[in-house]
Amino acid sequence: MKTLYIILMFACAFIALYEQSLAKPNVYIMVGAIIVFMLGMMRLMNSVPSKYQQKDDEDEV
Repeated sequence: MKTLYIILMFACAFIALYEQSLAKPNVYIMVGAIIVFMLGMMRLMNSVPSKYQQKDDEDEV
């Protein structure tokens, strides 16, 4: 599933950059690609543990 998100994010980034390079870019395609890219980043970052998670756990005790 992680690789699917990575592939999807690269595709969305490519689509957004390609659309931006056109003479008359379609704003809706660019916004849609950026939204999908940001949602993919959010999903990927949810699986990364916090840097301060261990420190937070020690403070609660």
